Amino acid sequence: MIWSVLWAALGVVAGSFLAIQAPINAALSRGLGMPVAAAASSFLAGAVMLWLVSLASAQAGGVTIGWRVPPLWMFIAGGCLGAAFVTVVIILTPRLGAAATMGFVVAGQLLTGILVDRIGFLGLAVREISFGRVAGAILLLAGALLIRLY
Repeated sequence: MIWSVLWAALGVVAGSFLAIQAPINAALSRGLGMPVAAAASSFLAGAVMLWLVSLASAQAGGVTIGWRVPPLWMFIAGGCLGAAFVTVVIILTPRLGAAATMGFVVAGQLLTGILVDRIGFLGLAVREISFGRVAGAILLLAGALLIRLY
């Protein structure tokens, strides 16, 4: 039970990072004059940080860094989806505001997550589409619309 609460709290914290990152990247876009350049800069900074953390955690854990290479499409798909996400959020945040942008982003994540769970995409456990899951997604989408329109 305690782990469920901690994992949920970690998800909320990660979501708060997105809400803070969006206006930072939008301001970076204004400064650079291009949303795609801002997304690229954000990805570069993130990639450098992740490499440093990976190296430090491997060294701290006594892990020898070895490479297991997943299929190339996973690198391409993950990178392209991430780049599209960051670029779209950079474009939407100044137009919709951070709250509405995050509301629509989370609604899209939830709707897609329900489908991903249903088919067991890439080895995930299959979870049925239930009334509660669909109702939650609809309420979240309605909430995002209310945030945007009122």
